[in-house]
Amino acid sequence: MESALLIFAGFIIGTFGTLIGAGGGFILVPLLLIFYPMLGPELTTAISIAVVAINAVSGTVAYAKVGRIDYKAGITFAVFTIPGSILGVYTVKYIPREAFNMLFGLLLIGLSVFLFFKNNKGTSLKKPISLKKGTRTHILTDTSGVSYTYSYSEWLGNVISVVVGYISPLLGIGGGIIHVPAMVNWLKFPVHVATATSHFILAVMATVSVLTHAYNGTYDTPQTLHMILLLAMGVVPGAQLGAYFSHRLKSHVILRGLAGCLVIVGVRILMS
Repeated sequence: MESALLIFAGFIIGTFGTLIGAGGGFILVPLLLIFYPMLGPELTTAISIAVVAINAVSGTVAYAKVGRIDYKAGITFAVFTIPGSILGVYTVKYIPREAFNMLFGLLLIGLSVFLFFKNNKGTSLKKPISLKKGTRTHILTDTSGVSYTYSYSEWLGNVISVVVGYISPLLGIGGGIIHVPAMVNWLKFPVHVATATSHFILAVMATVSVLTHAYNGTYDTPQTLHMILLLAMGVVPGAQLGAYFSHRLKSHVILRGLAGCLVIVGVRILMS
């Protein structure tokens, strides 16, 4: 019964995480904190980041097929997440469980309030919006023929990526839950491009975190590997389904749905 529930949980995480480009760690970490409190922050985040990595790779393959990944931005941002992601892995072991829960819960609620009241419908422009120094303008056309023209500050994107890289393994959430709102609101990426590109970045960043955890021996116990395997069995098909539905929903619906889920989960963690 427990195995079936873990597979089902993985499917939900894969579907909704890929749909919003967030990896799904923000769903898995609360579930592990509530139902597996004996794991502790380090193992909880290690399991979550492994599942996020699997989800991100599966989702990236699906998004690549529809042509919505900005590879130049994705590769650059991913490189800047690597130092932070390694540091985050080594930091989490020093955080008490109570402080971890408080930090995680407040982060989720803060993001939910920001997303809910910020009207974001993405950017799909006919002309470049900026030609300032340090600003990159890009035109991306997906396989369905939809074109997105947008400009963003490269240095700001790099700074955000360093911060996201650190927070990702620290909380086990993958970072997409922060990266997507940041890319949409501060870097002015179209929502559908942001979710796809964020998943590509996650695939790189989460994999680095997993390798660091593996090097430290975090995954050495058979129980840990068994949980990851069961969750992965649901995550992989879920990610494909999430990517399929992502371009069929309006961008503001995706963001408002994300906000609603965040506040519910955040409150539940603070109450645990």
